[in-house]
Amino acid sequence: MQAQNSATPWGQLVLFAGRSIVSVAEAIAEELGIPLSDATVSQFPDTESSVMLKENVRGADVFVIQSTGAPVNDNYMDLLIMIDAIRRASAARITVVMPYMGYARQDRKATGREPISAKLMADLITAAGADRVVSVDLHNSAIQGFFNIPLDHLTAIPALAQELKNCTLVDPVLVSPDVGRAKMVEKFQQVFDIPLVMMHKRRKGLEVSVTEVIGDVKDRTPILIDDIIASGSIIKHVDALVQRGARPEVYMAITHPVLVGDAVQRLQHPALKALITTDTLAIPSSKQSGKIRVVSLAPMLADVIKRIHLNQSVSEVFTKLFEDFPV
Repeated sequence: MQAQNSATPWGQLVLFAGRSIVSVAEAIAEELGIPLSDATVSQFPDTESSVMLKENVRGADVFVIQSTGAPVNDNYMDLLIMIDAIRRASAARITVVMPYMGYARQDRKATGREPISAKLMADLITAAGADRVVSVDLHNSAIQGFFNIPLDHLTAIPALAQELKNCTLVDPVLVSPDVGRAKMVEKFQQVFDIPLVMMHKRRKGLEVSVTEVIGDVKDRTPILIDDIIASGSIIKHVDALVQRGARPEVYMAITHPVLVGDAVQRLQHPALKALITTDTLAIPSSKQSGKIRVVSLAPMLADVIKRIHLNQSVSEVFTKLFEDFPV
């Protein structure tokens, strides 16, 4: 895919990468047929973030590729300071490509005297000088409204579904782990014409218990759908499904592999066949496992970047994928 830098009001297409997902940024650059622009992103001895652009971006259409996973605060500061450096270098437009948005789960006040940190992060990105944001499978789609600049909300569903298609699934059933994921699971039904089962969980602090499984899972292969896997508490859903007669070959399709604490150890559950996830976050070698299959979103992100640069429709990417999905 060769990017076209002419005939746009935004000047030359320029890509910068933060420190969080350099390999994805490199793959995007390769898809677009352009090099990553040179910048040094590091820390001073006192842990302050340091950014130095080594190329001219005056009048350019600049895309900054950076996920804000762990270390969340460091990655956010890197991103904000990169935006500020690019804005002060007189770029024509700055688009933040943030496949995973840290703090997205803090999207409301669950009780008194709590912040809405996702809104604060949106305000900081805007105040730093971003003109547009691209993100993937936000924890709550309403977060789009937290930004006062355009946000393109992409989904990893086609990529995850394509990988599921390559699996041997005996009488599969889609499973939503809670009510909040139901809309996401319904999108999977657009590409897989199979039943949907709903689960109900109760969370008390960090402890999660499954109280209900609504629908028939007996002798079926469950596909658990979610946006984030963090501590691995979703393994309790696997137990609940097997206890209700599901085949002990459970698949998970989850966009963001946060994987904190002993999550990888929990994934060694004998009834879990595979966790299919994406590269919105880098998985360190210490957390890699034979059960984890990573699907690259670089081709999709490169296509979206090219479309934004050329002032073309982004939604058409997914309209075509959902209409013509080869399942």
